[in-house]
Amino acid sequence: MNTPALRIRISLARQMLELLDDTGRPLAAYAVSTAARGAGEQRGSYQTPRGRHLIRAKIGAGLPANTVFVGRRPTGEIWTPELGAQQPERDWILSRILWLSGCEPGRNRLGGCDSMRRYIYIHGTADEHLLGQPASHGCIRMANADVIDLFERVPAYTPVEIVDDLADDAPAMPDGNVA
Repeated sequence: MNTPALRIRISLARQMLELLDDTGRPLAAYAVSTAARGAGEQRGSYQTPRGRHLIRAKIGAGLPANTVFVGRRPTGEIWTPELGAQQPERDWILSRILWLSGCEPGRNRLGGCDSMRRYIYIHGTADEHLLGQPASHGCIRMANADVIDLFERVPAYTPVEIVDDLADDAPAMPDGNVA
């Protein structure tokens, strides 16, 4: 039995992540928070890159919700409001990491625009109250329960498309294979 192909589409305008089946039918939708500085592909811009990507790595399987990551490794900490209050300026990466790799050379792959080398992730956040509005440093932040749900539903190499907006008549996304 074949597993249906899944793909992810993220709207910057709507601050929404959609999980789609191979026909483009939405299976789930989640509020997200993308970059406070808007869209952009250059290293050091603190912007969310657009275009076609793949989930290159999945990190955190089986770990508790609110596990704290630094450098893609669990620190042994579990985020709590008290821990957050001790380090209010910290950009918390929590629960799960879906590490994105760009598929479009010169746009989001290779050189100064490479999404993977920019460490662009879909990950859980301590700032769930900011979901639905741009607030990240470039990554796509999700509620911790939502990122765990998504993590369990998608395999590595799932295509991800980051677009300015989700048009009702948006064309089907290409297969996401690396060029």
